[in-house]
Parts: sequence; structure tokens; C-alpha cells
Amino acid sequence: MKYMMFVCSDTEPDTDTGDMPDIEKWVAENDSRGRRLEGSVLGPTSAATTVRVRNGRLLVSDGPFAETKEVIVGYDLLECADLDEAIEVARAHPMARNGRLELRPLVDLDD
Repeated sequence: MKYMMFVCSDTEPDTDTGDMPDIEKWVAENDSRGRRLEGSVLGPTSAATTVRVRNGRLLVSDGPFAETKEVIVGYDLLECADLDEAIEVARAHPMARNGRLELRPLVDLDD
């Protein structure tokens, strides 16, 4: 099953002073096991553009769609057997301690 893992900042990071997981090791391990299909860091929210159409009129605005201190800073597309495996993959990601990770299953529209 495929999961989109949104990598997000957080206003309340972990206070544990232990060693942080290494992102390069996390990427290499999950790429080699076929669990990480792709991923990337996103540009800053200052580069975001929001597009909406209301009553047939195009509305384009600068910035993210929500006013929030927590923002999506990257993503990883995962291929896991189930949600439990996806949670274990997310748990080992460095941003699980300094930010937060949101897992969402991808919906197959062909079914």
C-alpha cells in the first residue's frame, strides 16, 4: 500500500538530548528496502502560491493555504505492507522528533 508521508515542522519539538537519527541513513535504508519511492524538501512558505476558483473567478494569493506556525516542509512517498509498517518507517525519521509526520494512504481511484 502506498502512503504519502507529509514532513511537517512543529512548535513543540522533542526535548530528548540523545543523538538524532541521521536523515541520510534513513533515506538509504528505506530506498534500499523499496519502502521509500521518492521524497523531497519543499521550498519555503514564502514561495508558496495558493490557487482557488470562486464563482468562476480565479483567485491567486501568496503563501500557504493556512495561517499556521506548523508547515509542510517535505514529503516522502512510501510503499509499505500496511499502516503498522508505515508507522515504523515514520518513527525512525529524524523529523519524528523535531517535527511531526502525517501518514495518509493513497486512494486508488481505479477500484
